[in-house]
Amino acid sequence: MKTLILTAASLAFMSGVALASSSNGMIAKFNPYTRVVTLDGGKSFTIPRDVPLPALQVGEQVSIQLNDEGDRVTDVLR
Repeated sequence: MKTLILTAASLAFMSGVALASSSNGMIAKFNPYTRVVTLDGGKSFTIPRDVPLPALQVGEQVSIQLNDEGDRVTDVLR
């Protein structure tokens, strides 16, 4: 019984980690003052002030990392 509970708890923990997501694409628009990045597919992301923002340019490929709920940017990778 303990093994079953531990296995179920491990699976629940691992599935929670898998919920973090990302959006990849080419930058179509970038406003450094408002920290809004719009990808070529039309999806826009506002980068919070506490997230480091690399020097970005239109036409560059990026990966926008989101939190588990998918509603907050946690990292921007070039």
